[in-house]
Amino acid sequence: ASVVAVVGSPGNPIIIDGKKTAASIRAELKEEIKKLQQDYNGIIPGLAVVLVGDRIDSGTYVRMKKKAATEIGIHSIDVTLTEDITELELIHEIQKLNDDPKVHGILVQLPLPDHINEATVLQTINYEKDADGFDATNIGNMWLRGGIPPLAIPCTPAGCIELLQRYNIEISGKECVILGRSNIVGMPVTALLQSCNGTVTVCHSRTKNIPEIVKRADILIAAIGKPEFVKGAWLKPGVVIVDVGINDKPDPTKKRGYRLVGDVDYDEAIGKASAITPVPGGVGPMTIAMLMKNTV
Repeated sequence: ASVVAVVGSPGNPIIIDGKKTAASIRAELKEEIKKLQQDYNGIIPGLAVVLVGDRIDSGTYVRMKKKAATEIGIHSIDVTLTEDITELELIHEIQKLNDDPKVHGILVQLPLPDHINEATVLQTINYEKDADGFDATNIGNMWLRGGIPPLAIPCTPAGCIELLQRYNIEISGKECVILGRSNIVGMPVTALLQSCNGTVTVCHSRTKNIPEIVKRADILIAAIGKPEFVKGAWLKPGVVIVDVGINDKPDPTKKRGYRLVGDVDYDEAIGKASAITPVPGGVGPMTIAMLMKNTV
């Protein structure tokens, strides 16, 4: 169900539609779940989402995940815990989900409160139920060439690659530049691009001459968390841009007083890019779609 894209050009780029692509993936998964139920005595995929505290952004993400799960036929289990829960109590809650046969995927919504060690908590999730793809075994299998494939792939990087593939954007042999080396986006997307035979450079806070490196990119993945960091003058004409950033920028014309922008200056970039993801509506919807795919 790939989207066949017309080749864009600087000043007239393809807008890579994450919302539309995510809807296609959810429709495919809905059919896949029906087949699963036929083949395995009516089994229903179960996704448990653990939410600690009452952060507004985390609560919004959880609601969006629940809505997507309901749409395609995944059984959603919500575990909502107070901010002051101890690390040991949280681990106990995850162990109960590990032991529950109706739960096939577990996701702990990050960030966790400061008094809880995120790495310790994530290590508690059974490898077989790691819906986020962050378990060391999944990460290791993703990096190994020719070994056992991972059971799950980190959702945002998987969404980035899925967008490129569904828009028939060639990765093999291309110069790929990644801004950011986080465990959540930068490092996994490095592995995935290399598995697609891209040549990858990773830039981070200690990298010198970032604009010069970005200028080499045929494909740019921006995941550095700085609003409109990448300027149009840094870009090679014809570059494909996947903007993972989602940042608040003050805007008095908006009712809420701000608007969402990516890590790339979109207005400048469209003069150089042949294809680009918008913010919002690009990578964001794909992250949730890939979480559903991992669960199924």
